[in-house]
Amino acid sequence: MSNFTIDIEKQLSKLGKDIQQFVEKMAPTDVANGHFSPDCDIIESDSSFSIVMDLPGMKKKQIKIELKDRVMTVSGERELYLEDDENRKKSERKFGSFSRSFAIPQFADEATIKATFSSGELRISLKKKGSDVDDNATSIPIS
Repeated sequence: MSNFTIDIEKQLSKLGKDIQQFVEKMAPTDVANGHFSPDCDIIESDSSFSIVMDLPGMKKKQIKIELKDRVMTVSGERELYLEDDENRKKSERKFGSFSRSFAIPQFADEATIKATFSSGELRISLKKKGSDVDDNATSIPIS
């Protein structure tokens, strides 16, 4: 991948984050409405890509990963559990539904996508290859 392409992807990613932060400052999300955006890292090596997402307190069955038109979407819901006699006095932890989408590069092999979930960390990895495009939606199991 050329340095120009890498720079464009970095700038677009930064622009997206800047826009999201601006919108959140102008119209902050209400924790009571139940929305959050889990933090993630995108890691590239010579032979693969990985997305590592923090999902503390969640279970594998609460997470869904789909791939369609070279866009992978990770979604789910982190629930807040209170006993009948409990009320929140202060809430700093985020909960509720989320959805994060990631464009899969043309030189990544969609057939090699693997997802693992352990200790609140979701790791999705795929190997690099030549460019093949598959337009079918695929559900990706989490092991």
